[in-house]
Amino acid sequence: MPPTTPSTPKPAERTYYDGDVDFDKLAAEDADFSAICQISKSKRWLDFQDPKVVQQLTKTLLKSDFNLTLTLPPDRLCPPVPVRWNYIHWIQQLLDTTCSSTNNYNDTYDPSRQVHGLDIGTGASCIYPLLACSTRPGWRMWGSDIDSHSLAYAKQNVKANNMDSRIRIQRSSKPEDPLIPLDVLGVGGLDFVMTNPPFYSSGQDMLDSYTGKQAPPSAVCTGAENEMICDGGDVGFVTRILEESLVVRERVQWYTAMVGKMSSLQSVIALLKGHGVENFAVCALQAGFRTKRWAVGWSFGDARARVDVARCGELVVGVLPVASAQTVRAGGVTREVLGRKVDEVVGGLGVRWIWRGEEGVGVMEAEGDVWSRAARRRKMFRKNAEVAVAKKSEVEMEGSSEEEEEVVGLAVKITCGDGEVDVRWLRGRDYVLFESFCGLMKRSLNARR
Repeated sequence: MPPTTPSTPKPAERTYYDGDVDFDKLAAEDADFSAICQISKSKRWLDFQDPKVVQQLTKTLLKSDFNLTLTLPPDRLCPPVPVRWNYIHWIQQLLDTTCSSTNNYNDTYDPSRQVHGLDIGTGASCIYPLLACSTRPGWRMWGSDIDSHSLAYAKQNVKANNMDSRIRIQRSSKPEDPLIPLDVLGVGGLDFVMTNPPFYSSGQDMLDSYTGKQAPPSAVCTGAENEMICDGGDVGFVTRILEESLVVRERVQWYTAMVGKMSSLQSVIALLKGHGVENFAVCALQAGFRTKRWAVGWSFGDARARVDVARCGELVVGVLPVASAQTVRAGGVTREVLGRKVDEVVGGLGVRWIWRGEEGVGVMEAEGDVWSRAARRRKMFRKNAEVAVAKKSEVEMEGSSEEEEEVVGLAVKITCGDGEVDVRWLRGRDYVLFESFCGLMKRSLNARR
């Protein structure tokens, strides 16, 4: 997309919604919201079976928390804001903690970074691109959909919020069209794709989802059939994205999706593992006490999300990715002493090592295992072979002028504290290699001093 002058960001970065909405606060801020509230025993409550009430809650939250305005048709989904924002914010965290630059391992938001994303099935609200771009001035997004009625409203909402230069609306002509149409969009790659797909495989599947529940749906549903139902439901839709990702691979850094049931999340994780995709992340998006949703993301790159992002929220063990952090305990040892020991051990490995002693923080990049006994034997063998290598003629050496790209088999960030050292996995495809390095740190820091 063409460069534009970014809008002024909000003073403070918003965190996750983690509880129910404060109706009293919203009523005090917005007269339109106050008008649709009902009061019983001095407590405000809403009739969530009234479509107008549900729409007004969404509009008020967007206005109050994100300075966004929205126009919604009565016959399309009205998106609840908290779970939608939690999904967007989780993607922001994924990208912040897996920056592609090897020089930036700070795990923080970089305002100068340009990010490009695609929302598959953006709907009439276009809520995901609007939330993303309103909170991150450097972000640009496309929103795609197959429904012309929804797209007309999406374009209207983009224009009403002055996002025309940062959000593009793309119509998918046929249901079988690629969901990740990079060539159609005219881009070589994207930082992420996202989708909030139809959850159900049929009308009966949707009805069955409420069977046996103690409470009715928490809010009236105004969604059209194409927003609620698709072949295979949410698992079928995400499977299509997965299949496309196996072809597109690293042209997209993170592929993400929301699913409506824990069983759906478990099915998607099983599919990822079945295809050998081991770099994935999961998140529980629940914001209040009733609605539960989950998000999953996967990457073909070697950058590892921070552990609290890769395993975000309350989740069952079976869906968790491998832990991208370990803590090495060394009781009774001060941060300064641990720091000197870490610098001595890692600095002596012959790896790329940046150490900031005053902060007790260092970053190591290694081509592979250089610390095990087997690795030391290989190193000695190579040293003995150097004489033969040195006999190559100068002509042959001059003929190879291209510099080889540095290989990073493992990158870790080491942070020292009093009595413990945190080892954070930054890059790499081999979990065994990460565990092996953590084992080295445990042995070295707990050796008899």
